[in-house]
Amino acid sequence: GHESPTCMSLPFIMPRTKATNRIGPHNLDVLSVIFGSLLGDSHAERHGNGVRISFQQESSNVEYLMMLWRFLSDRGYCSTKKPKLLIRTAKAGQLRFYFKVHSWTFSSFIWIHSIFYKDGVKIVPDCIGDYFTPLALAVWIKDAMSYGLKLATHNFSYNDVLFLCTVLKDKYDIVATPNRNRDQWTIYIHSESMPILRGIVKDFVVPSMLRKQA
Repeated sequence: GHESPTCMSLPFIMPRTKATNRIGPHNLDVLSVIFGSLLGDSHAERHGNGVRISFQQESSNVEYLMMLWRFLSDRGYCSTKKPKLLIRTAKAGQLRFYFKVHSWTFSSFIWIHSIFYKDGVKIVPDCIGDYFTPLALAVWIKDAMSYGLKLATHNFSYNDVLFLCTVLKDKYDIVATPNRNRDQWTIYIHSESMPILRGIVKDFVVPSMLRKQA
């Protein structure tokens, strides 16, 4: 269940892994980007003696992906080599074009993996509200749709989606409801809350995201 934010101090009590010199804690902007991305289609991956964050976007979202890469590389969190266009074969044999960015592997990201994954399945951590900054919110809505806003929640359970709706209401007075989309749940942000949302995230979004919120 989602009772109380118990994970605030975890990064400071995790033992440092000798195999890597990359330790935390990390500033709130970096954590906001990571948490917002993990609510979307990014993944935290166990890698060696630590965890890395994997960011992936379709080629249509290249502007957003490059913004993420610059943010991370400028702060020493990933390679300074510009991401390359990749190709994969999707269902029905269609070619899909995408970009991928991996962060460096950090022992001090282990706590993030431990709160976002249970038995290998991604979940919404109880303490998400503590990191649900305007920047995290902007990162999360990168795939926004117009006429109200539907947020893909990538196989989160109904209870997780309902919890996120509660956090949106409690922190920002944004009205949102779970919405069934075939075999998955999405979050529908009501149109009357769109002006509130735009006001909160306007300083953090790239131009293409603003167009999607029009």
